[in-house]
This record gives sequence, C-alpha cells and structure tokens, in this order.
Amino acid sequence: MNHIKHESRKYLKKIKTSKNFMFYGGTGILAAITLAALIIIVGYILVNGLTHINFEFLTQEPKRMGKEGGIFSVIIGTLMVTGVGILIATPIGIAAAIYFTEYAKNGKWVTIIRFFTEILAGIPSIIFGLFGFAFFVIFLGMGWSVISGGLTLALMVLPTLIRATEESLKTVPMAYREGSLSLGATRWQTIVKVIIPCCKPGILTGLILGIGRAIGETAAVMLTVGGSLRIPTSIFDSTRTMSVHLYVLAAEGLSQEKTYATAALLIIIVLLINTTANLISSRLGGNYGN
Repeated sequence: MNHIKHESRKYLKKIKTSKNFMFYGGTGILAAITLAALIIIVGYILVNGLTHINFEFLTQEPKRMGKEGGIFSVIIGTLMVTGVGILIATPIGIAAAIYFTEYAKNGKWVTIIRFFTEILAGIPSIIFGLFGFAFFVIFLGMGWSVISGGLTLALMVLPTLIRATEESLKTVPMAYREGSLSLGATRWQTIVKVIIPCCKPGILTGLILGIGRAIGETAAVMLTVGGSLRIPTSIFDSTRTMSVHLYVLAAEGLSQEKTYATAALLIIIVLLINTTANLISSRLGGNYGN
C-alpha cells in the first residue's frame, strides 16, 4: 500500500514538473518570437534609414513636398504639437487623479467617470481626429493649427496620464498621510509636500507614455494640424508632424530614402525619450527609497 502511494506521488510530481516545463518553455518561446520580431522590424528600419540621416537632413527644410531637402520644419512642428498637448494634459490629468484618489468617495458618479475614462483610452485615434476636426477646427474656428492638434492629443493622452498617476498615488503608504495630518498640515499641504514627491517616478512614467503616444499619432494629427511644411510661428499656424510626414512620403512614394530616414529618426527619438524617462525614474525612485 505504501509502495503504491509512493509511486503515485512520484507520478504526480513528474506531471507537475512536465507542466511547469511546458509552461515556462512555451512562455520563453513566445517571448523570444516577440523580441525577434521587434529586433527585425526596428533593425530593418534603422539599417535602411541611418545611412540617410545627416546634418543637412536635420537642418534643411523640405523641398518639392519632401522629396528633397531635410525635415527641420517637421521636427519643429512635431515638438510644438506634442509640447502643447502635454502642457494641456499634464495639469488636468494629475489634478483628476488626485481628486479620484484623495478626495472623491467611491460612489456611482465616480464609478461612471472612471468607466468612461477607461473607454476613452480604447477609442481609436481616428475618432479623436474626427472630433477634433469637427469641434476645434470647424466649430471653434481654430482651423488646421498647432493648438487644434495639441488639444486633440491632450484628450488622447489624458486617460493614460490619469491612470498612471492614480496608481502611483495609491502606492504611497497611508501612514505618510496620517503622519502629515497629525503634525498639523492640511490635506492640500499633505498632497503637495508629501504625496506627490513620493509619486514622481509614476507620474513621470505616465507622462512619458503620453509623449510617446502623442509623437506617434498620425490620423488625429492629420485631421487637426494639417500638412503645411513651413515652420509654425505661432500655435495658430498649420504644420506637419513627423508621423504625418512619414505617412505622406510612404503613401505617395515621393522618396524611399527620406521615408526610411524619417522613420529611423522617429524611432531614435522615442527610444531616447523612453531611456531618459527610465533613468530619471530610477534616480527619483532611488532617492525616494533613501
């Protein structure tokens, strides 16, 4: 009888070991396939694009609809549109997250607002573009401009920023709040002086995720910013972002070299932003831990 029990345990242990091996092996294979696909795509674009990136490409303005020249005005337009969107979305997103976490009580209206915030994060960018075109460009009379595109991008970035900030605020121990309040600080002073400094890495992560999405958007920007190749002198001028410029070059077949160079530069910018964000977040997190 004991021999049968022993053999049964050995058999069950073998089955468990086999299942674990299959699970971890399958997960590893899928991860390797995903990583290989990413390396192949990014590598192919960089190999074909880096050779065409030079000083003239970065400093000259586009000529003949982008077939010749560089993309200096396009880079400036990208920075302006993204900057306007982030400047608008950041204070609104952080304030909304603070309200949901620190002030609002779990009720029907808060649940509804959070539900629609989650839905907003999953809406396709073309829908945002159509809304921005109908509301900002036509109804408000802003026309195709940097401000129209920035406001549209702000709406797209808000859900990501709110969720990241809210989750970061929840990680701050309740003892920090109680200790600050017990020392005579108001709730607002506690939020500004104690809670937010502890949440800098999480808030920065949400901000960088928003910037990454904003830089890569095409449909929403095309419908609200326009496609002018001139350097915008104000937020009410039309311009063209790098993603839109890349789409135009590829769709119309103007220049394969410029297409790959623009795509490679866009990838490099996104990688630099993410790397910088990770370094800053790690440093801030280290300081917080100390």
